[in-house]
Amino acid sequence: MDKNQIMAEYGISPLPADTVEAMAYVPFQPYSPELCKPVLGYENGTMFRALLKPFYGKMCGGGKDE
Repeated sequence: MDKNQIMAEYGISPLPADTVEAMAYVPFQPYSPELCKPVLGYENGTMFRALLKPFYGKMCGGGKDE
């Protein structure tokens, strides 16, 4: 179930309407998420594809060195 389905079915937003700086908010996550293969999940620290957010650092133009 994605955020649009949650909003349509329950009438609520995945995040609070009035957010505050420096506060962590965790949006609703799908009930039946797409899972990674066990080896990939172990290497990346999560089995859930929606949570797989690799950090590339300087490779994306964050610094002059590669």
